[in-house]
Amino acid sequence: MIWKELKEQLIFTDLEAKTYEDVMDQVGEALIKEGYCKDTYKEALKAREAEYPTGLDIDGLGVAIPHTDVSHVNKQGTAIAVLKDPVTFVQMGSDDETTEVRLVFMLAVKEPSTQIDKLQAILAIIQDKETLEKLLEVKNKEEIIEIIKEKEEEN
Repeated sequence: MIWKELKEQLIFTDLEAKTYEDVMDQVGEALIKEGYCKDTYKEALKAREAEYPTGLDIDGLGVAIPHTDVSHVNKQGTAIAVLKDPVTFVQMGSDDETTEVRLVFMLAVKEPSTQIDKLQAILAIIQDKETLEKLLEVKNKEEIIEIIKEKEEEN
């Protein structure tokens, strides 16, 4: 369950960023500061995003799920950022198609075997357009955790 590992220090509402690199720097820094990731995490994240994009267009709503190799991670965690304004990400499985992202789930994956399960859990949350819209409207960190908890408990 994603909601059980969410910490308010790793949830951002109205994050101001101009590029996906800005998002990765700001949110990645929080993961480093809180001890989830090593100092190499942000650069590794950007390098992986350039090679394997993580943007998704879910019924016209942009979501990204950036993550990188386990060697840059100290412990498992998830950071969530709701962006004040959309930021362009390249779509997953594409070299040049883009999507305007407003919601980012940044993963710190410690065990490679858990990565697929974590991605599937996030996809189960974001594939419900109503849940996705709620997450984009909320301005309160506790409410973000509550929305995700409700969605996961109903699945």
